[in-house]
Amino acid sequence: MQNLAAKIQNAPLLQLDKIAAARPERDPYPYIMASNTLPGDIASALARDFPDIKKTGFLPLSLLKRQGAFDALLNDLEGPELPAILSDKLGLELRDKPRMITIRKWSEAKAGRIHNDGEAKIATSLLYLNENWPQNEDGGRLRVLRSDKSFDDTAAEVPPVYGTFFAFARTENSWHGHKPFAGERRVIQTTWLRSWEDYERKEKRGRFSFLFKKLVRPAY
Repeated sequence: MQNLAAKIQNAPLLQLDKIAAARPERDPYPYIMASNTLPGDIASALARDFPDIKKTGFLPLSLLKRQGAFDALLNDLEGPELPAILSDKLGLELRDKPRMITIRKWSEAKAGRIHNDGEAKIATSLLYLNENWPQNEDGGRLRVLRSDKSFDDTAAEVPPVYGTFFAFARTENSWHGHKPFAGERRVIQTTWLRSWEDYERKEKRGRFSFLFKKLVRPAY
């Protein structure tokens, strides 16, 4: 137990070497995917320290409690190494761009519809923390799509299992989404934005959405 606590406190948790070794893909837009980017022996600590979120959707990190292993992992995601790696892999410059982290614990059935991100976003990464994702569950698996017409037009599928890391560049055709899923689906989303004005606008929108859900929707 003491060795695990020291590992969480003193060593990087996110295995950036595995992300750096991921093969860049360009069809239909730039993306990378890496598996097993988190040590298996910290899974229970991450589950314990994950925020006690009651609402669906992505919530701004600024609204949530940071503690223990979860805080240590966030420190890795906030460090300079990740944008440097992704700048190379995705063919973008992310090192000097504002970075926004949002957290999801619960998905609702209407989430995941096929969409493309707005121009304010340059690139996005997703790190999944679900230890026991059912093998036969088709919903909730993010798909890299070649068009906005159908989930069948799939270039790649991202399993939302513990330690899966996925990152992609926002382009005019960066369509993605997942089939309906309602339930627990833990993921940390990191987004690089064009400007601090975009950051402030999205942060304000995220806070408003949280307050709205708190007022009009019951807990999940």
